[in-house]
Amino acid sequence: MSETRHNWTKQEILDIYNRPLMELLYDAATIHRKNHDPNTVQVSTLLSIKTGGCPEDCGYCPQAARYHTDIEGNDLMTVPHVKAQALRAKASGSSRVCMGAAWRNVKDGPEFDQVLEMVRTINKLDMEVCCTLGMITENQAKRLAEAGLYAYNHNLDTSEDYYKDVISTRAFEDRLDTIENVRKTNVTVCSGGIIGMGEKLEDRAGMLVALASLSPQPESTPINALVPVEGTPMEDMEPVSIWDMVRMVATTRIVLPETQVRLSAGRTQMSREGQAMCFFAGANSIFAGDKLLTTPNPDVNDDMEMFKLLGLNPQKPFTKVSQPKTVEASDSEYQTLGEKPKWTRPGHKIERNEVAKQKAKLSE
Repeated sequence: MSETRHNWTKQEILDIYNRPLMELLYDAATIHRKNHDPNTVQVSTLLSIKTGGCPEDCGYCPQAARYHTDIEGNDLMTVPHVKAQALRAKASGSSRVCMGAAWRNVKDGPEFDQVLEMVRTINKLDMEVCCTLGMITENQAKRLAEAGLYAYNHNLDTSEDYYKDVISTRAFEDRLDTIENVRKTNVTVCSGGIIGMGEKLEDRAGMLVALASLSPQPESTPINALVPVEGTPMEDMEPVSIWDMVRMVATTRIVLPETQVRLSAGRTQMSREGQAMCFFAGANSIFAGDKLLTTPNPDVNDDMEMFKLLGLNPQKPFTKVSQPKTVEASDSEYQTLGEKPKWTRPGHKIERNEVAKQKAKLSE
């Protein structure tokens, strides 16, 4: 059961997900202990370096420009500001800084050059650096790797079948193409999804089939519980139960035995007991800090107190993969190509997304 497989079927994963809970927890915890230190959890800080104004129509996201939410947008942060935030994160126990920008895809130019400098700066602080910037080309992935990027996050979000009911401005295949571009470098892959968006259990299994089929499998997989935000198409979704989260974490651990399973959005709705069950089931990574880009997150001091109660230790940086070297911009092997890739725009309409867009127009 602990061997890494790339040929899982949807039915096999559903059978695992629906096992009696105690049996599921036992199997997941056993596999977890064979592949990881059960008392160590990797701690990351997520920093929104450019907030709001995204042209995508993701039904869960308050940063989409077409919806009316209370998100306060901001331009790209400066390198000194990001360095200050990284030092603060390091002092609070984080070993990784994940920088997110509300872009559809990376565009060559001054802003991307600025992000590359942020990567260089944080890597020199002996912290792992992760970015989530949207779709990227092979050349852009290589430039990020050269700057010292440790991981690139690009979530599949959900199954390929349900994807078209969540997002209409890009295709599932674009996600896989970006991950493939990252894999042409030494940068690790972080990819997972969100549960609680109205998907069926079959869709949760389908997402895990897609992740397991990747070779190699992602080094990190976030499991997010939808945080419904007023103004988004999914504002009225019922929060997922802790039992759904525990089952999803445990199933992910079994299907992706060597991956760090990240307990991500939705932790503010979870008790410490619920989170402890998730750690027992195989979660071994969290985001710390009061915000996950734009949604609430537990206070870092509360997390450290929980770690103390549970006997958990923050993972040191570069435990799984060695620290990448940073190449300065002046010595870069790769240059701006001014690429204009034609990422997919499926163009179909999602009714609830259209309704939310019309509401936003009326409130202007």
